[in-house]
Amino acid sequence: MLVVRSLAFNTLFYVVTALFAIVGLPVLISQKATIRFAQAWGRTIIWLLRVVAGTRVDFRGLDSIPEGPLLIAAKHQSTLETLALTIPFDRFAYVLKRELMWIPLIGWYLGRSGMVPIDRAKGASTMVKLNEAAAKAIREGRQLIVFPEGTRRAAGAPPAYKQGLSHLYVALGVPCVPVALNTGLYWRRHGFRRMPGTTAIEFLPAIPHGLSRSEFLPQVQERIEMASNALLAEGSADLARRGLSVPMPAASGAAGS
Repeated sequence: MLVVRSLAFNTLFYVVTALFAIVGLPVLISQKATIRFAQAWGRTIIWLLRVVAGTRVDFRGLDSIPEGPLLIAAKHQSTLETLALTIPFDRFAYVLKRELMWIPLIGWYLGRSGMVPIDRAKGASTMVKLNEAAAKAIREGRQLIVFPEGTRRAAGAPPAYKQGLSHLYVALGVPCVPVALNTGLYWRRHGFRRMPGTTAIEFLPAIPHGLSRSEFLPQVQERIEMASNALLAEGSADLARRGLSVPMPAASGAAGS
């Protein structure tokens, strides 16, 4: 049954995404409409995940999110959070790989909605362009979502935070909201199966602007990793009660490891 439900969801995921990309072309006339359409897509996929695969998404700490422009630093274990994080923020903007802008149709939506592409191959000049685009997004009152490890990492893998997050924190002058999660237990980055149960995405108390780069990065990493480890333990117990398990790296993703 798990395989059948996973196959059904994965098929619907691609079919529904393709339909949204085609049907939604008229919304590209407006950035606001494009963002709202992306949120509708995210909600639809999360609804399908619950109904078809039996996987619920539990958003925690929503009341602790400050209003106005923000820097959002999220753990990245799965495709799921890239969908889910569109929902709580009315004016979200992702920092993402420039290559994603080249995907047919999808790239049009990313460009029109004002995402912030980064070209990792261009070294120091990348940070200059990133600063400019990120500052523009913040001036527009947007919530800038960053995955500080740069790419998806398996649930429980040791942390690998990049300096780019602390650079943005100091440069942008806005609070940073850390985000912990355990989505990699339920939707593995290279896995086919979608595990039934309840995965959690937790918004932690904001870190006010004003810390130095050397103070900020260890603090945000420790907060995210400690909370994510707690959620991994919770999720592992949830799956164990269902007779399911997801293998994780032997080394815990403890802060500072």
